[in-house]
Amino acid sequence: MSTASASAHHESLEITHQLLDSLTADYPPRDFAVRLWNGELWGNTERPRFTMVLKHPGTLRRMLLGANQVTLGEGYIYDDFDVEGDVEAAFEFGDYLITHERELTEKLRLAGLLLRLPHYDHHLGPIEIAPHLHGRLHSKHRDRDAVSYHYNLSNDFYSLWLDRRMVYSCAYFKTGDENIDTAQEQKLDYLCRKLRLRRGESLLDIGCGWGGLILHAAKHFGVRALGLTLSEAQAQLTQQRIEKAGLSASCEARVSDYRDLDPSASFHKIVSVGMFEHVGESRLPEYFERVWELLPAGGVFLNHGIAYSATYRRKGPSFIDKYVFPDGGLVPLGTTIRIAEACGFEVRDVESLREHYARTLRLWGRRLESRYQDARRITSETVYRIWRIYMAGCAHAFALGRVNVYQLLLSKSDHGETGLPLTRADWYG
Repeated sequence: MSTASASAHHESLEITHQLLDSLTADYPPRDFAVRLWNGELWGNTERPRFTMVLKHPGTLRRMLLGANQVTLGEGYIYDDFDVEGDVEAAFEFGDYLITHERELTEKLRLAGLLLRLPHYDHHLGPIEIAPHLHGRLHSKHRDRDAVSYHYNLSNDFYSLWLDRRMVYSCAYFKTGDENIDTAQEQKLDYLCRKLRLRRGESLLDIGCGWGGLILHAAKHFGVRALGLTLSEAQAQLTQQRIEKAGLSASCEARVSDYRDLDPSASFHKIVSVGMFEHVGESRLPEYFERVWELLPAGGVFLNHGIAYSATYRRKGPSFIDKYVFPDGGLVPLGTTIRIAEACGFEVRDVESLREHYARTLRLWGRRLESRYQDARRITSETVYRIWRIYMAGCAHAFALGRVNVYQLLLSKSDHGETGLPLTRADWYG
């Protein structure tokens, strides 16, 4: 190393130490460690909840100039830094970096230090792997492209960390000690009992994924089930599973937008689990109106969807919107209920499963981490990193109550008559 290089390297080390000391001065936990690019350790090195690994002298510059969810997330997915240990715990510090208010003079001082660090252009993966969607927001063509970006990643990839039925939505825990297979089976059964499915009834599943719910409903409750998905890969695997289970006469998966169903079609019960987040607030009236039209008088609709807390305000752009769920849209529960009621539905039950989703995401995350090499082989290092922090970040958001997930049971009453029991007792029998 030349004298000039050695001097620059030493300066970067000094500046990085100054920045770490300043950035954490008002962050009481300081319960993590930082390992610098030369192997030097900073911070709580005895029992750190996680260790942040800075890969090069310009890491903090890349992360923190104009810090927001996207800059921090991109610093991780493109290997400017790594997180060893509990990645969910790292989100607490990330929140602090984004939201902590500082005096103007302190902001300028920190910005000056960051600008003295070297600019570093190397990336682990492609400079830009986020989708480039075209056309009118939530048009059928654009929705299909957005869904394909997320769900057509690879059936093999999803099978690494989902349960054996590949149910990609919040599981249901009775004790909290269940494994993911048991918890997802409990969720499927709970949905069917909430809908009060009866033999011979018809069930429509909007956004059926890999068919876990329609297979369970047809096998255990004797219904005729149709599942809709915009993903060819999901539909193909679901049809294979239907045939293997011998349920072809009562179960079908179809690549179709719910808006394209025959207007004369009718279903006794309709369910939507984890699809609602893709609809978009501007399209919610159309969504509920279409479901209303597909139900007969006395029909029931169970909508299982994620909602923003009405009091949470995100600062800056969203990493998930850019790299995970393009065109996704969350709204507060009150907005959903108002629109559903305006379309004629009566709200019969609302249940929050927030803690269940945090637990589900942690199980998924641990399973993904345990299959790291397989995930890299099937996709790429960058994709693995996107999904690792996506799951951890969502678990963090659910744990704090920034987002929630609600099962909303809606009835299309017949002049006030619903035919529903007086209590929920049959759900738990």
